[in-house]
Amino acid sequence: MSAGTNVASNARVRGHGFGEREARKDERNVKNIIGRKVGMTSVFLDDGRFVPVTVVEAGPCLVTQRKTADSDGYEAVQLAFGDANAKRVSKPMLGHFKKTGAAPKKFLREFRDGIDGIEAGQTVTVADFTTGDRVDVVGISKGHGFSGGIKRHNFSGGGASHGSMIHRQPASNGDTNAGRTVKGSRRPGHYGVDRVTHQNLEVVRADAERNLLLLRGPVPGAKNALVVIQQSVKVKGS
Repeated sequence: MSAGTNVASNARVRGHGFGEREARKDERNVKNIIGRKVGMTSVFLDDGRFVPVTVVEAGPCLVTQRKTADSDGYEAVQLAFGDANAKRVSKPMLGHFKKTGAAPKKFLREFRDGIDGIEAGQTVTVADFTTGDRVDVVGISKGHGFSGGIKRHNFSGGGASHGSMIHRQPASNGDTNAGRTVKGSRRPGHYGVDRVTHQNLEVVRADAERNLLLLRGPVPGAKNALVVIQQSVKVKGS
């Protein structure tokens, strides 16, 4: 992937079934989007530093519903991502998408923060993000199957010298007096496939033409895994 990209500075809002809604970027605060993890690469920053980044194909995401405190008891927006085969979508969901005049989508997610100025029928794109934004990325970690304590919990290994009876197996299971293994003890078992959130990732580049976000650092999940990008809650330095 080329390091040089065109970064669009203006937001693009398109109507779907509710009539054309035109809005400038400074009239709404959108920092939420759904995407897929593409992979990792490295890019040069303006100050010459060479940093690792994760490439995420983000959006475009259709706003399928705007929830309000009066009708739903809380404020939120529902975003949809990824085209779905209409034959595999239930009739209630087909009716839900029909309200916005959009084709059925695969994934739906709700967001409560960073939803100012967003209405049903609009589209959220990478153009709503700018370099320097801070975001939290939620994904499902890679699965490692049944793993031992060293890999799963970062335990220290046993002696590697001749005569050692344990090398990678766990040692004590608990106290003698209890006479049993205490619940919640860190033991070998299934590792991975957990919901993981990486906080305060910096947006290094936003390529609106190719719907790509370059985020500094790692993002949970395997390649092509679904990730949810949302407005950072605990911003560094705030």
